[in-house]
Amino acid sequence: MKIHQKYILRCLELGKKGLGSTAPNPMVGCVIVHNDKIIGEGFTSPYGGPHAEVNALNSVQDRSLLSKATLYVSLEPCAHYGKTPPCANLIAEYRIPKVVIGIEDPHEKVAGKGIGIIKEAGSEVIVGVLAEACRQHHKRFLCHHEKKRPYIILKWAETQDGFMAPENEKRESDPTPFWITNELSRQLVHKWRSEEQAILVGTQTVLKDNPKLSTRHWVGKSPIRVVLDKDLKVPRDFSVFDSSVKTLVLTQISNTSAYLDHIDYEIVDFSKPIASQLCDILYARNITSLIVEGGRHTLQTFIDDGLWDEARIFRGSHSFQKGLAAPNLDGKLISEQTISSDMLSIYVPN
Repeated sequence: MKIHQKYILRCLELGKKGLGSTAPNPMVGCVIVHNDKIIGEGFTSPYGGPHAEVNALNSVQDRSLLSKATLYVSLEPCAHYGKTPPCANLIAEYRIPKVVIGIEDPHEKVAGKGIGIIKEAGSEVIVGVLAEACRQHHKRFLCHHEKKRPYIILKWAETQDGFMAPENEKRESDPTPFWITNELSRQLVHKWRSEEQAILVGTQTVLKDNPKLSTRHWVGKSPIRVVLDKDLKVPRDFSVFDSSVKTLVLTQISNTSAYLDHIDYEIVDFSKPIASQLCDILYARNITSLIVEGGRHTLQTFIDDGLWDEARIFRGSHSFQKGLAAPNLDGKLISEQTISSDMLSIYVPN
């Protein structure tokens, strides 16, 4: 392995430590090397805190070595003032002779400007080391800035014979939830929730299951709950309206007297494509990733409109013979994993 690749891989390894906490900032990793020895490293702090480069520079005990060191970073250092000052300016001040960058930052306030600042300070800059791996790592951030929408993950569970839920008669006779997947798979779903900014469900899913949509089976921040509720049918005492997590309701009802004070509302036109309107709303709110958990109609809407980036599908060991059929998905299978009695398949668009 080439030396630059070795340290960019370490940057990606570090950056993963910020998954679920840095958004809408990217989860960047940074490594500082002198004489083939790491003298400093860091990753992006939770949103509002120092970026990876700052944390890496602050970890260096002997600052005199920086004038002879190489700085590695998975994404171009920022060049604008946000919650923190520009990282590119700080790197320039230390006059680090060589800076190796995974990929350029597509953010309109950066987009090559950070590289320009570092070059003007006299540093040699190398860009594009392990570019594809860096793009995969920063997929949420890149999707937000390049496609102007959140990175969208579809998730559902289906039986061996392709059903998401039993027929209505069975649900009415036994209203308790019937779990298609095992406990390990359900815990994994809660881990996924902790990694993304928002989670979406439709009206029927809320009415039938009264879900909390939280990370109660995993340590981590619960995502923002987004509920499609065209006519505000969901009762006010349902779990999605508790005060534990921020909730956004998409509705056609404009009468604010029907609103709850602690809930956010957005008006959408349900006679037009919903998925694209939702993407615009979440983009405007600076939300970079979304898990769509159902139900079938909601999932199929995103599939039919081509607005998805991953589909994570569990297949349990049960069969229903009759019931609510799983969505129709045409995608490329990229991985399969056995989780006890379940099979997890992950697809991406063709």
